[in-house]
Amino acid sequence: MTTLITGARGKVGQAVIARLHSAGLPVRAASADPAALAVPAGVESCELVLDRPETFAAALRGVRRVFLYPQPAGIHELVAAAEAAGVEHVVLLSSSSVLGPDAENDPLASHSLKVERALAASTLTCTFLRPDAFASNSLGWAWPIGRSMPVQLAYPDAHIAPIHPEDIADIAFEALTGDSLTGRHITLTGAESLTFRRQLQVLADAIGREVPVEHVTRAEAEQQMGAHMPAHMVASLLDLWEAANHGPAPIADTTETLLGRPARTYRQWAHENSAAFTGH
Repeated sequence: MTTLITGARGKVGQAVIARLHSAGLPVRAASADPAALAVPAGVESCELVLDRPETFAAALRGVRRVFLYPQPAGIHELVAAAEAAGVEHVVLLSSSSVLGPDAENDPLASHSLKVERALAASTLTCTFLRPDAFASNSLGWAWPIGRSMPVQLAYPDAHIAPIHPEDIADIAFEALTGDSLTGRHITLTGAESLTFRRQLQVLADAIGREVPVEHVTRAEAEQQMGAHMPAHMVASLLDLWEAANHGPAPIADTTETLLGRPARTYRQWAHENSAAFTGH
C-alpha cells in the first residue's frame, strides 16, 4: 500500500518520507522536478505538476494514502484523480490560520482553506493537520543574527507557541499509518507560549552570544518585509502578530496529547539549528 508524499522537498515532507521508509513501508515522493529530489535509496520518485493533470494518474497509481501539501492550483482535478485511483486516506498539512476570522479573504489562510474545502466535498477520508507557527520560522532571523545585527521587530512581545517540525512529521506518520487520527481536524502547537523576544533569548543561549532586539514601527516593518513578500502577505502577518501581542498563545494538541510523548521544545530546535545563526 503505497503512500504518496507531495511537498517532498520540504522539511516536513522529507521527514515523513524518512519515517515511512525506515518502517519498511512503500513510499513515493512527488515533485514537479523529481530529478531534484534527494530521497533515501529505494524510495520511488515521480513527477506531479498541479497545473498539469496529465501527471496525476501515474503519480497516483497504486497509492492508497496521500500526504498532501496545500496547493489550491489544480486541487479539484487532483481530488477527482485520487478518487478514481482508489486513494483511501489523505493527510493534509493545512494551517491553523483557516480557523481565523475572515479566513476566506486572508491571504495566509485562504490558500489552505481552498484545499480543505475541496477535500471535504470529496468521498475521500481526510485528516487535516493545522499547525500554528513552526519553530523553523525563526530561520528568517538568521541573516541579521549571523552578522551580529539587531533583529528588528514591530511586535517583539507577540506570543506564539512554535511547534518543532519533527513533531509535525511524527503526527503525520501516525495519521498515515494508524487509525487514531483518521478523519480528525487537529490544531497543532508547541507545548509553550513564547514571545518573539523570548525566542531570541533562547537563540542567544544556543549560539553563546547576545542577540539584540530593536523595536521598529509597523510602517518600517512593512517596508522591510515588503522587499521579500507581497504587500498583502505582509499586512496579514503583521495583523496576526499585533493580535498576538496581548497575552500567552493558546496551547492546542501536541505530541503529548496525540502520541503520548513529550513535545520537542523550542530550545531543542534552537540548539539543533544553531549553526544557521552563526554566519558559517
